[in-house]
Amino acid sequence: MENVTSLETATRPALLRHAREQEIPGAAGMTKRQLVARLREESTGSGSSDGGAGSRHGDGRQVGSRVDAFRELAEARARGSMVAIPRMLRGNDRRLHVRETVREDHETRIASHDLEARAKFDKLAGSVFHFFRGTNLLFYRDLVGEDARMPTVLALGDVHPGNFGVMPSADNVPTFGVNDFDDAYYAPFTWDLKRGAVGFLLGAAEKGGYGATKQRAIARRFVQGYIAGIASYAADGTEQDEQLRLDNAPPLIADLIASSLARSRADWLAGLLDESRSGFRADEELVPVSSRRSEFQEIVDRFVAENEIPVPERAGRMQVRDVAERKGAGTASLGLTRYFVLIAGPSADGTDDLLLEFKRARRSALAGLVPPSDYEVDGQADRIRHAQRVHLVNGDVFYGSVDIDGHSFLVRERAPFRDDISLGSLSGSQWKDYAEICGRVLAHTHAMSDDTGNVDYDVEPAILEAIGGRELFVDDVLRFAGEAADRVRQDHGYFVADHELGAFRTVDVVFR
Repeated sequence: MENVTSLETATRPALLRHAREQEIPGAAGMTKRQLVARLREESTGSGSSDGGAGSRHGDGRQVGSRVDAFRELAEARARGSMVAIPRMLRGNDRRLHVRETVREDHETRIASHDLEARAKFDKLAGSVFHFFRGTNLLFYRDLVGEDARMPTVLALGDVHPGNFGVMPSADNVPTFGVNDFDDAYYAPFTWDLKRGAVGFLLGAAEKGGYGATKQRAIARRFVQGYIAGIASYAADGTEQDEQLRLDNAPPLIADLIASSLARSRADWLAGLLDESRSGFRADEELVPVSSRRSEFQEIVDRFVAENEIPVPERAGRMQVRDVAERKGAGTASLGLTRYFVLIAGPSADGTDDLLLEFKRARRSALAGLVPPSDYEVDGQADRIRHAQRVHLVNGDVFYGSVDIDGHSFLVRERAPFRDDISLGSLSGSQWKDYAEICGRVLAHTHAMSDDTGNVDYDVEPAILEAIGGRELFVDDVLRFAGEAADRVRQDHGYFVADHELGAFRTVDVVFR
């Protein structure tokens, strides 16, 4: 779509997809002619966008962006060119790279003086593990163009111990699996493994209090679990039917699922609703916007139609009872707009109502950094919806996407049994068991890339062949992870020092 002359011949869905990728406001309501005109403005640099190359500050000045530069770097490195990459930077150069990347990644939230953006930076400053979780773009710019020869999968994009958990299946049964698809992207399978290994090193250090030897042993079990899972799916091809449920999960996960079922829907809803149970309560986390009920009824109706949602009986007529803004949720996504939408259940007393979450989607941190491939990725929430439907067998029936006020939002059901493991309560042996389970779960998501995803070759045998000698491969991943974890700790120190000096109150503006 970079070629302006191709705009006239593109279909409206293709134009809309590219408009969503650039987060052009109001794209869903534009005619084809309007989309062509708006995209032409973007391609010539005369338009504005949220955080991409050529975006504008509130006073009209251009905001600094290195998106195009990193895309060129990824292409060059994927070709085998010997080029300098950010993780080679040292001292002040590295500190400036960290600062510029964090500013660029949070451009819209900083420029709008969003209070939750400040809260996020405070949260990142207080914890190395939270800093790692909240700076995905920084991590992946260090991998730019890496592992181009490796098999491509639909990668999760943000693997760490906190991004696995219990969630509803299509049958409203709790299952355990990956639960965050915000950064999903077609990429070399090693990218997920590398980030996951670093995540387990840092999580075991901060949440478990373990030293370097135990951290490495835990991360090793994660990588070994992945390899064992891939080998198993290569041998028996059972990935299309596999779910981790209460009846078949390992003891650690079965206990988590069982504890999540202890809370009834009525009791769970009581903690979210006012005394009349007809609408949301008001507090620091929930801000009711009941005046928008009719607006969200139209959005919900459109969401159901566009995503072809098979509405279950428990959702009644998908009638919106109330709407609230959700504040203070997430780590990487803290500061992005979220809504809770209450859907009336069959009972009149409101004890069986459903809760849908509408969360503004963002550009994947992997976009423009992965080695170029032929696998198409839709923009924003469409991309996230695609990942959920590929990665989970019979996952949440309400998972989908919809445009609101010209922005792309993902939609999912919030359930009383949605839960994740308490990392701080795990023993040393449980950390190893959990790491191995997460490795096998990640293998399952990758194995689905050629079943319901866009990959057009048999993924599991290709990955096993690419791994080669397993001991050497595991050692390679762990050595990378050890160096990367040290780099995260150093980067966190730079971030804390800059944060104390007010570095993240403004964005980088281009003056010439």
